[in-house]
Amino acid sequence: CLWTLAAILKETLKDAPGARAGALKKLLAPLDAVLEGFYSAILLHHFDSRHYTSPYSEATNNLISFTDLLEALLVSRIELESPLRCQRILFLKVSYVLNVISSSIRYVIKKKFILLLKKCVLYKSREDAKSGSLFLQTPSSCEDMLALSNVVLQVVNLTWLNQIPLSGKYSYFGSSGTAPGHDSQGASDQTVLRALSLVVLKALEFKIHNSATEAEIK
Repeated sequence: CLWTLAAILKETLKDAPGARAGALKKLLAPLDAVLEGFYSAILLHHFDSRHYTSPYSEATNNLISFTDLLEALLVSRIELESPLRCQRILFLKVSYVLNVISSSIRYVIKKKFILLLKKCVLYKSREDAKSGSLFLQTPSSCEDMLALSNVVLQVVNLTWLNQIPLSGKYSYFGSSGTAPGHDSQGASDQTVLRALSLVVLKALEFKIHNSATEAEIK
């Protein structure tokens, strides 16, 4: 079901521009609350269980399908003036994704979620893109990005980054060493390192731009 819905969303985005918004509303509006419930139910699992650490388990495949659906929802929100709750959920409940990334789930899934976060911080609505502004202008975009920035900066201020692997085996964010027998050269996944760094920098940039006082900025 998750895979099918993601596929239909992607096909809908290939429609003529004038027809996309209506088709998306017709498809997603009845599922809005359901998809938000899915988000909470799926991402609140205990990902340390063997069901999620096995590479070919049904649970792992379901989670990969869910990340594909979340990406399709993120891409589709540009078509609606007022995005639906299911298209905003990644921003408003980003803590769920951050918890998955720091769990012992398979690295390939962590990487998909990290790259999805990168797409979130680079997102601009159609109005924002047209305005040419470096910062978000539409109320929903501002509210969503501020919510994401606050949570990201809160966890980064703790020890979250130290729990994030930068490869499938032995290299961690902020670590100075490698596992015995491994060459330190090329140990880190540079794609993930760049994506994580960008997420933190964009969150910091947005928070500073939207802080009311000098004390907040400091």
